[in-house]
Amino acid sequence: MQIKNVIVTNQYFVKLIPRYVAVGNEAFLKTYNGRFVQSTFPAIKNIQAALIKAGLGRQVKVTTPLNADVYQSDTGLPSGGHFRPDIQNQMMSIIKFLSQSNGPLTFNIYPFLSLDADPNFPKEFAFFDGSAAPVVDGSISYTNVFDANFDTLISALEKNGFGSMNVIIGEVGWPTDGTSNANIKSAQRFNQGLVDRIVKKQGTPKRPTPPEIYMFSLLDEDLKSIDPGPFERHWGIFNFDGSMKYPLNLGGGKSLVGAKGVKYLPKQWCVISTQANVMDPNFAQSMSKACTYADCTSLAPGSSCSGLDTKGNASYAFNMYYQRLDQRKDACQFNGLSVVTNIDPSPSQGSCHFEIMIDIGKHETKSTSFAAPKIGLEYIMVMLVSSFSFTLSLFI
Repeated sequence: MQIKNVIVTNQYFVKLIPRYVAVGNEAFLKTYNGRFVQSTFPAIKNIQAALIKAGLGRQVKVTTPLNADVYQSDTGLPSGGHFRPDIQNQMMSIIKFLSQSNGPLTFNIYPFLSLDADPNFPKEFAFFDGSAAPVVDGSISYTNVFDANFDTLISALEKNGFGSMNVIIGEVGWPTDGTSNANIKSAQRFNQGLVDRIVKKQGTPKRPTPPEIYMFSLLDEDLKSIDPGPFERHWGIFNFDGSMKYPLNLGGGKSLVGAKGVKYLPKQWCVISTQANVMDPNFAQSMSKACTYADCTSLAPGSSCSGLDTKGNASYAFNMYYQRLDQRKDACQFNGLSVVTNIDPSPSQGSCHFEIMIDIGKHETKSTSFAAPKIGLEYIMVMLVSSFSFTLSLFI
């Protein structure tokens, strides 16, 4: 089906008329080794042409979300910002095209990643209310890495004649699990600081007016790739069931509200049997099977459940698989190593929690054979914090 037909017939375009269409996501990442460098700009032009043919060229703008690694600074200061030499030409083509069509540039900026990737990174510099020593760049003092990162981009745009180019922050946030730096306390601190700036309409030294900002993410994503790290599945402000991980003051007397009326499966968990032996030859295989088809990232070093012992790890893995399959009868069969219990195995201390999944009506009428769960829709949910509205994108 042609792009034009998809746009014209799609009910969401017809009824809602989105503001932007994002082409790709972080296509110029260094880790892709140039795989999408030559195809991104033609794709942008094709989508723009399709929008125009559909009569939506004025209402809907094309953009492409890019990672902050497309620009750099040889001086280590924002004023030294420039685009990577290997993609300079492609960046200029995209920027010129978007500028001519009044489309924005979109960038994903993650202070968390700066902190997590470098053990020597000053932790306080990752937060808006941090106490780290400022980075002085001429007459400007930077007190947080978000401002410094964003203004490095603005410097790169200025050097190429596009200093007034509209820029959107497509993703920014802080995960709550998966590594020692990803926790609820730090996530609340960062995201509250971000919201406070938006409420006050505070920008950066080079752009005093704040850009349009999309906070990532609304919910955790237990099917997301963990190639960058186990934390990738834990960016949500809300838990998988819509309950709040932590409160956020949105200004003007507004605050987050958790989901109501959520129905859960029965309070039962799949855990390792007290008779099981961790030296059993089936033990490692069972653990691997559970964590292949369910999310075990909370067991990663520094994560919320990393303090469990070997049997605790197995119980957590078995239960995640059991819940992932909607507590199906045969989902707690791990070579005789597991049992179903009505006693919550979550530790009494700490933040490790053994989940009970949402009841979505998938109840079996008879026992079924062992099978891997069928993966259906993946989702990416993003919160537009400048107006505190939510947007949902579904991918089949």
